[in-house]
Amino acid sequence: MSKIVCTNCKNPYPDNGFPYRCQECGGVFDYLSPLIFDVRSVESNQSGLWRYAATFNLSPGAQVVTLGEGNTPSVWGEAFGQSVIFKCEFLNPSGSFKDRGSAMIVSELTARGIQSVVEDSSGNAGSSLAAYCARAGINVRIYMPNSVSGPKRRQVEAYGADVIQVNGARSKSADAVKEVADKGGYYASHAYLPFNIPGYATIAYELHEQLPVTPGTIVTPVGQGGLLLGLGRGFEALLNAGKISHMPRLVGVQARACAPLWSLYQYGPAGLGWVAEGETLAEGIRVHQPLRGDAVFSMINKYRGTMLAVDEEEILPGLKQLSRRGFYVEPTSAVVWGALAQITDNTPEPVVVILTGSGLKSDLA
Repeated sequence: MSKIVCTNCKNPYPDNGFPYRCQECGGVFDYLSPLIFDVRSVESNQSGLWRYAATFNLSPGAQVVTLGEGNTPSVWGEAFGQSVIFKCEFLNPSGSFKDRGSAMIVSELTARGIQSVVEDSSGNAGSSLAAYCARAGINVRIYMPNSVSGPKRRQVEAYGADVIQVNGARSKSADAVKEVADKGGYYASHAYLPFNIPGYATIAYELHEQLPVTPGTIVTPVGQGGLLLGLGRGFEALLNAGKISHMPRLVGVQARACAPLWSLYQYGPAGLGWVAEGETLAEGIRVHQPLRGDAVFSMINKYRGTMLAVDEEEILPGLKQLSRRGFYVEPTSAVVWGALAQITDNTPEPVVVILTGSGLKSDLA
């Protein structure tokens, strides 16, 4: 099992309890060593992402908590006159890619004997965690902005979770849940905790199996950056195992109304001075201060990736274009369409686009 340590002071993650950040310095936890992919360890008799359980680094005693996540289709389509592959993550059980991470987090909770957790979310992470906690019999309370779309809130409630609506921007929900966690609650954070990242890496393993060639470019929405980081680490594991000959170019996409990683990429530290937590239809990536920004930039810089931003008026037309191709996704997913318009002339092929969340979650789709 790969060791988990604080990225700041290198304090190891404890064997007991479930701290969301380092108790010594407040830093973020992450894996100390890269993921390891060994084709001989793939369990072909298992379904979905659990075929790759040997890569998950879960604690001994973790139970498999699953709703059938993973094994989402990769569908060829067209965008701006170019062939594009759409990875349909919105077809996961709760309707988003977050299920790959929630399966990991909740399985780890079972190993640690945790029976009640809290989380903050703009929708997808909350509904996903609520679904998997319901499956495992774990109580969960989700803090959500009062502006979150109705279908997402109702989905969380349907799973039996308690919903606490918080006035103000997305960051206010995070502040509220951290107050609870710092008083002794268990914060099953999709942003702070590293356990979900190996789950996101399984998208890379699936693409390797599903496609005849290695992707040249991966395009994905970015909020905290965990999905891009997981994709990068998954392909890196395949590269180190000799299963692919090159890394795909990683392209992260943010809504310009709240685009801290794009601003930092374009303008350096000075760019952060004018980043706002602005209103955006892409509520799932409205993250003002991404916790894993350093790791995301390290991955992008190492493998010639890039960050792009999409204007607000591009989101709904992108949503319509994806729907006309049969992909019913939420506005957060639709930022990839505006990104495709920016990169199709000069990017390595084939291009894979990650469609992250279902349109059934949105009032606008």
